[in-house]
Amino acid sequence: MTKLLHASPAAGFDEPYALMAACHERMTRTLILLERIGAHVAAQGCDTQARDAAKDVLRYFTIAAPLHHQDEELHVFPRLREEGNGELADRLLTDHREMETLWAAIVPDLEAVRDGSLPNGTLADARERWQTFATLHRHHIDAEDHDAYPSASAATPDTALRVMGEEMAGRRRA
Repeated sequence: MTKLLHASPAAGFDEPYALMAACHERMTRTLILLERIGAHVAAQGCDTQARDAAKDVLRYFTIAAPLHHQDEELHVFPRLREEGNGELADRLLTDHREMETLWAAIVPDLEAVRDGSLPNGTLADARERWQTFATLHRHHIDAEDHDAYPSASAATPDTALRVMGEEMAGRRRA
C-alpha cells in the first residue's frame, strides 16, 4: 500500500472558505486511505503499512475532522440559515451527527488494525462500515463545496471573514 503524502493547504486562515475546501481535499485523500486499508489488510494482513495507515486515519478523523465540522457549524451553517438555506444547513448538521455515530463504530476497527490484532472474520463488516462512512462524507463534501460554501461565502462580509479565520485559527491553537 502506498501512503499518500500530505500536502499543506494552499489557503490560510485569511481565506477561511478556501481553507475549508482544502480540508475537504485532505479529507477525501484520507477516505481513500481508509478504503485502501481494507483492501491491504485483506491481502497482506495488519502489517506495518496497514498499522501506519490506520494511525493516520485515526489521527485525522479524531483531531482535524471535528475541528473542521465545528468551523462549519459555527460559521457556515448560521450564514446559510440567515440566507434562507436553513434546510441545507439542517441536512448538513444531521450528516455531521451521523458521521460522528459512524466514526464511533469505526474507531475500534482501526485501533485493532493499528495494534495488529483485527479479529479474524471481522474485516468484511469493518470494510462495510468504512464504505458507508466514506460514501456519506463524499455526498456531504459535494453538497458543501457546490451549494453551502458558495452561498455562505457570497453572503459573508470581508470583516466577518477576518473574524471567522481568527476564530478558526484560535480553536486550533487551543
